[in-house]
Amino acid sequence: MKKEVENEMEDELRPEYDFAQMQRGVRGKYVERYRTGTNLVLLDPDIAQAFPNDDAVNDALRLLIQIAQRQQSQTAVQRKE
Repeated sequence: MKKEVENEMEDELRPEYDFAQMQRGVRGKYVERYRTGTNLVLLDPDIAQAFPNDDAVNDALRLLIQIAQRQQSQTAVQRKE
């Protein structure tokens, strides 16, 4: 005959943690506020391997912006000629 295992956990919560008096939580209550302050971009694994941290990604993107701006200004000068 197998011995019955007690599944009841001992109540270790303090009296001030009375969850019966708490209202039900709302899922996603602050999601819009979070999204407005966050710019999260997920990188593909092969791209993420090339950048050790967020500073490296930012530096690479800044360099790309500079190159694109130079390219645009050179193209604009050539069109005027």
